[in-house]
Amino acid sequence: MSKIILTGDRPTGKLHIGHYVGSLKRRVELQNSGEFDKIYIMIADAQALTDNADCPEKVRQNVIEVALDYLSCGLDPQMSTLFIQSQISELTELSFYYMNLVTVSRLQRNPTVKSEIQMRNFEASIPVGFFTYPISQAADITAFKATTVPVGEDQLPMIEQTKEIVRKFNQVYGDTLTEPEVLLPSNAACLRLPGTDGKAKMSKSLGNCIYLSDTEKDVKQKVMGMFTDPNHIRIEDPGSIEGNTVFTYLDAFCKDEHFGLYLPDYQNLDELKAHYQRGGLGDMKVKKFLNAVLQEELQPIRERRKEFEKDIPYVYEILRKGTEKAREAASKTLADVKEAMKINYFDDAELIKEQAEKYANQ
Repeated sequence: MSKIILTGDRPTGKLHIGHYVGSLKRRVELQNSGEFDKIYIMIADAQALTDNADCPEKVRQNVIEVALDYLSCGLDPQMSTLFIQSQISELTELSFYYMNLVTVSRLQRNPTVKSEIQMRNFEASIPVGFFTYPISQAADITAFKATTVPVGEDQLPMIEQTKEIVRKFNQVYGDTLTEPEVLLPSNAACLRLPGTDGKAKMSKSLGNCIYLSDTEKDVKQKVMGMFTDPNHIRIEDPGSIEGNTVFTYLDAFCKDEHFGLYLPDYQNLDELKAHYQRGGLGDMKVKKFLNAVLQEELQPIRERRKEFEKDIPYVYEILRKGTEKAREAASKTLADVKEAMKINYFDDAELIKEQAEKYANQ
């Protein structure tokens, strides 16, 4: 069986370093590994509209921003298929059929849906499209027969619901759909990178993000203003690394070789942490080191983005070709689904012949 990846992002803004360590960097590694036969990367604009229906221009403008971030991080359209979700109507049709396999109470129990509804204050009035997002996601995954879905830990309930839909469909209609497996980030610090203010999640709406497209100056300013240990007032005070955003970011980005380049007093991160915990190490020194580490990681991304920004029509052409390729794959799956459900009336020559004979003999 072919090994196929499906993953993507909602175009509600530029992507930040939380997206990068949580998924983008790994996608590029998986793309370049040669282990997968096909890789589909989706710009989920239709999903973004489920809670942005009143401001479609926001979604429209950010499609290109996400595409630029993808390309600047190293996603190669020759190796990965980049496409726009809303341009593939087969996904909507698959969602419609899958809705019959899921109960309202099951959707209500989905932990991710519950937390997202609460975060957006949708308790009193939930858009149906947003509520049924797990079904739409199942359509996205199964349309491309994805065997692997790289996600963060918070998306595990969504993938479990996809598996349930696949099992139910195959049970009722015959073995047709592929059940996917989850691929989590290998670095625990990358599962959910906190915001620069120490809040649990990096979020565009909270303004606590470092964007992949931020300038060198912007990155430095955000790092220097990061939340650390509020009790670490003087340099000689012992400091805590638990809940300390600077050290969480170092866990995600730092490598031993960075110390020889930017902080030769230490050999590795464990030594730096130990010094901070016993006292005698100031926050500013640690922040300067983190800034150097982040600048090294982000500089080539910024440079590639500037090159792609020079030819926006070319970027749209990449998306157009990728969407055409993705739609071809989704159409084949939809045909298989309709055949399994016995609603492929005009393609079923045996059905037509059977009905013709039935009425001819009356």
